[in-house]
Amino acid sequence: MPFTVEEFRDLLRILEERPEWRAELRRIVLTDALLTLPELVRSLAEAQARTEIRLGRLEEAVASLAEAQARTEVRVGRLEEVVASLAEAQARTEIRLGRLEEVVASLADAQARTEIRLGRLEEVVASLADAQRRTEIQVASLAEAQARTEVRLGRLEETVASLAEAQRRTEIQVASLAEAQRRTAEQLADLTTVVRTVVDEVGELKGHSLERRYYERASAYFARMLRRTRALSDDERASLLEGAVARRALSEDEAEEVALADVVVRGRRREDDLEVYLVVEVSWGVGVEDVRRAARRAALLSRSGILAVPVVAGQTVIQEAAELAHTLHVWQLKNGHAIPPESPGG
Repeated sequence: MPFTVEEFRDLLRILEERPEWRAELRRIVLTDALLTLPELVRSLAEAQARTEIRLGRLEEAVASLAEAQARTEVRVGRLEEVVASLAEAQARTEIRLGRLEEVVASLADAQARTEIRLGRLEEVVASLADAQRRTEIQVASLAEAQARTEVRLGRLEETVASLAEAQRRTEIQVASLAEAQRRTAEQLADLTTVVRTVVDEVGELKGHSLERRYYERASAYFARMLRRTRALSDDERASLLEGAVARRALSEDEAEEVALADVVVRGRRREDDLEVYLVVEVSWGVGVEDVRRAARRAALLSRSGILAVPVVAGQTVIQEAAELAHTLHVWQLKNGHAIPPESPGG
């Protein structure tokens, strides 16, 4: 049956009145309740038995008193004083018996209530026992899972140790490879420096060779642009620039800048027969800076009062340089073929 709040309060009140029961109940609830419950029931049964024995003895005593009372009534006639004394004793005995009966009735009622509460307590204990059983099952399951986990952890530790050893060997190999890589990088750096030097020297040689070719064969290479073409010698170029400096058309620095041009060609423009000077920058692979130098040096030479046209010449012209040549109105000689600034290919 359900355990109500009122019954629970009754139980608390009884426990407050009977400290020994409270201590016993505390021992049952807070410790091993399942093991001590049978002992508690036996103890209550023994107490009940002792109560019944005492009641039996009390009944026997009452019966004995009744017999004594009968004998007393027989002897009343003879021993009035004794009867009077016995009457008083009997009265006192009846008073005590009445009180005893009240106590016994109270004990019986308390015993009945106790049995009811014990029944309810047994239900609570049974519920606790069932919960304890389920908890033990769960604990056993967890213990098995823990055992399996420990086995797996042991294997994992072995695997990790193996991996750590492999990692250590790998790190040694990596360190060795890193050292080898470092040496290789140093060798490659040295080789790169050597190759770069060789490339620069080869490029310079090619540039000088190509520059010499344009200088010596100016009439052939620049025939589309001019007629009666001739490359100026160093002395002719110096004389031309010295005159410009003397006229203060150019400063010394500007004249030196024009003097650094790779080739300067003089000729007559075909469409109007005007004398024109070509300021040529020669490079095996023409780049953006070559275009800018040609445009800048031709502009400086034009300030001296002559018509100067910028030209770049080489075996190849990169796309950016070709686009800039079109923008700055610079002629291109790519592998000997002249490309005017306004050409779509420029």
